[in-house]
Amino acid sequence: MKNSPSVAENQNLPTPTGSNPWASARRAKEAIMPAFANQVVFITGAGSGIGRQLALALAAEGAAILAVDLKPEPLEALGKYLGDARYAWAIADVTDITGLRSVVKDLERKMGPVDILIANAGIGRDTSALNFHAEDVEAQIKVNLIGVANSIDAVLPGMLARNRGHIVAMSSLASYRGLPKMSGYCAAKAGVNGLLEGMRIELRPKGIHVSIVCPGWIRTPLTANIKVPQPYMMDVEYATQRIVEAIRAKKEFFAFPGPARRRMRLLRWLPSRLSDWLVVRVVRRMSAS
Repeated sequence: MKNSPSVAENQNLPTPTGSNPWASARRAKEAIMPAFANQVVFITGAGSGIGRQLALALAAEGAAILAVDLKPEPLEALGKYLGDARYAWAIADVTDITGLRSVVKDLERKMGPVDILIANAGIGRDTSALNFHAEDVEAQIKVNLIGVANSIDAVLPGMLARNRGHIVAMSSLASYRGLPKMSGYCAAKAGVNGLLEGMRIELRPKGIHVSIVCPGWIRTPLTANIKVPQPYMMDVEYATQRIVEAIRAKKEFFAFPGPARRRMRLLRWLPSRLSDWLVVRVVRRMSAS
């Protein structure tokens, strides 16, 4: 296990503006101490994609980053990009609860207790009903759902002892309903929503915030081989900005972009025959683009 913690300095901070004195005071405070300053953020799947971008964005706002992934090279490269930011990393498999607990304890000994968990590690596999293999569903459930539960398990006892913390899980708009060739992924992400919705009610009185983040398509290595037309695909930088804003505001549920969220919500509540018909139309339109 390797790590390279150091202290980060924040430069070129914004100058507060505006006529509202309360808003100006808040912005002045944030200019002196960014929202995530001195916060320890634990990110799973931090070696690439949205996890990597979140690490960069939060470190720029003063957070100390604890990162885990399956391979060392991406985590080492992330450390180089982070420069002098406080950063420690370790190899970990989120499906291995014993190993993950051990890794988190070791990282916390070096960097301090976790304030914010971002359970981001995830995989995607084709699960067409016409070429169905239960192993593909199992793999996605293990990483995308059980991996989230394991990540929470590794940090929640400490949060409960301190009566504070923030649990963030990366779900998906695909959690709203089943989609063709994505049934395993949809099932796993719907499970994430159910898991965190139940936990949120119990943890709120304990001072622990719970956030479910449901983005649409994001251009990352996970989606590199998926043919999605440009209007449906978000740049990872834009998606990261929106997610950081949601974490800062401690939103309990955040789904974006707006047009895709509204479409998926409609599909969820329409009668099944009509909803299925509309899904087929959308899939055909995307395939033809």
